[in-house]
Amino acid sequence: MSTTDRRRFLSQVLIGSGAALLAGCDKLVNSDGFTSLLATADDPTDKAFHALTPEDALSQEFTEAELSPVFKANGSTNPRTPEYLALTANNFADYKLAVGGLVRNPLSLSVDELRAMPARTQITRHDCVEGWSCIGKWKGTPLGQLIDRAGPLPNAKFVLFRCADSIDNDNSRYYESIYLREAYHPQTIIAYDMNDKPLTIPHGAPLRLRAERKLGYKQAKYILAIELVDRLDNIGKGKGGYWEDDQGYQWHGGI
Repeated sequence: MSTTDRRRFLSQVLIGSGAALLAGCDKLVNSDGFTSLLATADDPTDKAFHALTPEDALSQEFTEAELSPVFKANGSTNPRTPEYLALTANNFADYKLAVGGLVRNPLSLSVDELRAMPARTQITRHDCVEGWSCIGKWKGTPLGQLIDRAGPLPNAKFVLFRCADSIDNDNSRYYESIYLREAYHPQTIIAYDMNDKPLTIPHGAPLRLRAERKLGYKQAKYILAIELVDRLDNIGKGKGGYWEDDQGYQWHGGI
């Protein structure tokens, strides 16, 4: 089965109809049937992905000639939280990415320090649950390198991303998570450039996740900290991410 065929099959598993996907995010979120399906889809979908796709299989990569003329920004596009406003006030000069949790050597790294590490560049397609896609060029630090540098403890199972934005404009903060093993996928990077330029605020400056085998809502922006944890049920509302907690989105979020 080709990558395209796998994506088509798994999209049908997740939402039952391509037409429903194209109906738009608001309509999907307000659909009891859709959110119920997402809420119950994790276990069989997770098993389906691992059965159909090798863990090291790559998402399709494209050429520079295929870059989208405009790469749409969605979700938060201009966070107004106090911590993010403090960082933008001096163009992220004081920014430090924390890598901690179940690790032997917690890290605190500036963007310049990340840029000094070996990097990966990839041109990939961003697929949004709203039904649109864009092709962009990303450059960043392979997440597996950061985790190895921090030294994961044996009981670490998940990678948690804590972010600076608040979609609800309150004390809550966006967060997401993936399996620890997915952090070592070659196309899972902590990106600092898009289309050969530093990330802009709408696209997640200064750092965002690019996990290319995931849907758009898994691509956490405005990352402040990366934590290794052994469980997710004691974080947020226990579903592993903002949209999973509040809108019943499926946690795996794979394509």
